[in-house]
Amino acid sequence: MLEERLFEHMLDRKFILENAELVKRNCLNRGAKVDVDRFVALEEQRKKLQQEVEELNRKANVTSKSIGQAKDPAEREARKEEGRRLREETQKAQAEVDALVEQIAAVQRLIPNLSHPEAPVGGDDTANLELARGKTAVPEFDFEPLDHVELMEKLDLVDFEAGAKVAGHGFYFLKNDAVLLELALQQYAVQTLLREGFTPITTPDLARNEVLEGIGFIPRGPETQIYSVENTDLSLVATAEITLGGMLADTILDAEQLPLKFCGISHCFRTEAGAHGRAARGLYRVHQFTKIEMFAFTLPEESEAMLERLRGLECQLFDGLGVPYRVVDTATGDLGGPAYRKYDLEAWMPGRGEFGEVTSTSNCTDYQARRLNIRYRTKGEKGTRFLHTLNGTAIAISRALIAVLENFQQADGSVVIPEVLRPWVGKEKIG
Repeated sequence: MLEERLFEHMLDRKFILENAELVKRNCLNRGAKVDVDRFVALEEQRKKLQQEVEELNRKANVTSKSIGQAKDPAEREARKEEGRRLREETQKAQAEVDALVEQIAAVQRLIPNLSHPEAPVGGDDTANLELARGKTAVPEFDFEPLDHVELMEKLDLVDFEAGAKVAGHGFYFLKNDAVLLELALQQYAVQTLLREGFTPITTPDLARNEVLEGIGFIPRGPETQIYSVENTDLSLVATAEITLGGMLADTILDAEQLPLKFCGISHCFRTEAGAHGRAARGLYRVHQFTKIEMFAFTLPEESEAMLERLRGLECQLFDGLGVPYRVVDTATGDLGGPAYRKYDLEAWMPGRGEFGEVTSTSNCTDYQARRLNIRYRTKGEKGTRFLHTLNGTAIAISRALIAVLENFQQADGSVVIPEVLRPWVGKEKIG
């Protein structure tokens, strides 16, 4: 069956050549501007040149062996000259092959992962498909609810002005009970994931650009959302997905070791270029926040089940908080390069009067593993195969704070602390 083949052999060079029309259609559905025809043409050119290199090598070897058989000195010199000429031609042809390989790789890096057959086809998040609602109903207030910015300023929980003065717009200081709430959300997520067998990891806030590219981020150029460090090959990470995936780059695991499940705790840095308007107000789009990230390495046949498990954990966390949300199946145009399928949780945000994304979880199949060279071997089988990688937000603190503060606000301007967070916050109410 074609879909099974897709799942097994995603986007290696051979697959792209054999399924060029499918790859082109997928690029179109995902809004990726990639010249697949150029990839095919370059690859055909490379194959032809590679044959020439091999033939020149063969001739050079034959000539080299024949030198000793020549009895006449002049004949011997002529054969040596012929050998030198063939070697020079071989080197020249090989240089052309190497240049083509680089061009092919540059195009190949731009080709996104294939999309799950059930992923809704559409250009952006307006085509996302709602799949489910959380256990908590959208609250009905008998007063005009405030948004989180008004709430936090009245309760002395944030200082955006000082953040802008110190680091620029999009940075902030959390204060007083908001700090306790942040730490409580971290503990809540980490303790939940520990019970589920995840290994806790704190990761570096910086990564090499080759790791970012392997995960599927663009560390440089006009499209980037990444802060890069001048005069180095380092960038600030936008998510612990980058560092957790990079941790096993160039590694071969045994099949019995899988799945590996990590709970990553890191800061996240994003330029949020182009973000503006009411939806970007306050903590919704900021340049730095803390996130608890789930990351899994699995066998290929187990990644779809793992995606459902990560989605279930996200639902469990927000149901536990008592925050209303919906689950959406993300449209092809909003998947990003690495994801085969992605689910978002969107929490109800009364201050905006709409749902806003708080988590996402993606099955990236072998897209990242192929770029980072992460493989596994099965006992009794020859060779190695690429494993599958998955990621999911457990809690992104800034947006979780919005959801908690806005949904748990009271008529008197106070905010009730969700019951699961009270052991860490140490009180029932802020205000």
